[in-house]
Amino acid sequence: MTRNDRPATMRASDADRDTVMSDLSEHFQAGRLTAAELDERTGRALIARTWGELTELAADLPALRPAAPPATPAAGRPQPRAGHTAPAAAAALAGLAIAAVVLVHAVHGEWGLIWLLWPALLIARRVLCS
Repeated sequence: MTRNDRPATMRASDADRDTVMSDLSEHFQAGRLTAAELDERTGRALIARTWGELTELAADLPALRPAAPPATPAAGRPQPRAGHTAPAAAAALAGLAIAAVVLVHAVHGEWGLIWLLWPALLIARRVLCS
């Protein structure tokens, strides 16, 4: 159950009272409450027994912590599709294949295994262009 879903008759904890007093202090610092209002509401928060009594203290004030907006994909950046190899893993495999062909050439001096580069290049192209 979240803080907003609590029944008004639910007993408030010390942590609940501390949170409300902290919120009231932030509203005071933002200029939404006068010093007298802060003192009066803080005193009421200290003696509050239920969650309903605490919520009344900030009912006329805006929320301090607005809900986070839903995550949206970055513009222009492709998102991985379900069931496909992760782009980083595919790029790493393509890089390993290219390194293997270059290493074979360095050791044997022949490009006989150059055909191994095609799958690696196709994978790299798919990852980078998708």
